[in-house]
Amino acid sequence: MGSATTITADAAAQGVPLPALKTHPKVIFFTDFDGTITQQDSNDYMTDNLGFGTELRRQGNQDVLYGRRDFRDSFREMMDSIKTPFHECISVLTKNIRLDPGFPAFYAWARANNVPVVILSGGMRPIIRALLAQWLGEEEVKHIQIVSNDVAPRPGKSIDEEGGWQIQFHDDSSFGHDKSLEIRPYAQLPDDQRPILLYAGDGVSDLSAAKETDLLFAKAGRDLVTYCENEKVPFTTFNDFNDILAVVQDIASGKLTPKEAATGRK
Repeated sequence: MGSATTITADAAAQGVPLPALKTHPKVIFFTDFDGTITQQDSNDYMTDNLGFGTELRRQGNQDVLYGRRDFRDSFREMMDSIKTPFHECISVLTKNIRLDPGFPAFYAWARANNVPVVILSGGMRPIIRALLAQWLGEEEVKHIQIVSNDVAPRPGKSIDEEGGWQIQFHDDSSFGHDKSLEIRPYAQLPDDQRPILLYAGDGVSDLSAAKETDLLFAKAGRDLVTYCENEKVPFTTFNDFNDILAVVQDIASGKLTPKEAATGRK
């Protein structure tokens, strides 16, 4: 078997770089952004307040959860209903979206203990960066890998004019951003080189990632819990990142295995 450096180089040569391995961590923490790191989902907030409203958005989420529609189509429909210039959307979100109260302490611990935090989001990169910079500072954002969808102008328009922007999906999958594709190359590493892989999420955009890691943290009371129970995916629930920090610290120290931590709905 080659070294971790060799595996990484081989993966990079195949177009699948593994940047979270750079510091040779024992644990990698993948996480959703909206509704997980944040208390509210920024895309839901825009849809409910600037787009076609809560009722149609909730129906779309239910259709995805129960397999009646693809997430990609439902999400594009949500974003297409928002005509507000993009810079105004960001302004609205920075005033109204709140950070999970436990995330700063979790992130500080992770940085100090060589646990890379990788954000895998179905949202749009400029919004994620703007919100994180507001809460953590521009310098800290540079240390967080963000893999997400993006924003693009509509033909002949600017994103900062009425009806001028559209979502630009990360890949061609039915998810728009298939988060499992980012995690799987890490999961396929040889056992003696593979870190413990953890993931936190809350909703339908996390379905593709739910089966890929050693332990899934599913936000209590959200759609991802229902999915995990229906699909027999091992998980544990959390209310905020204070709950996650306690479990990750025990896993990182060897006091607890991911299997032991998968206690299901609490």
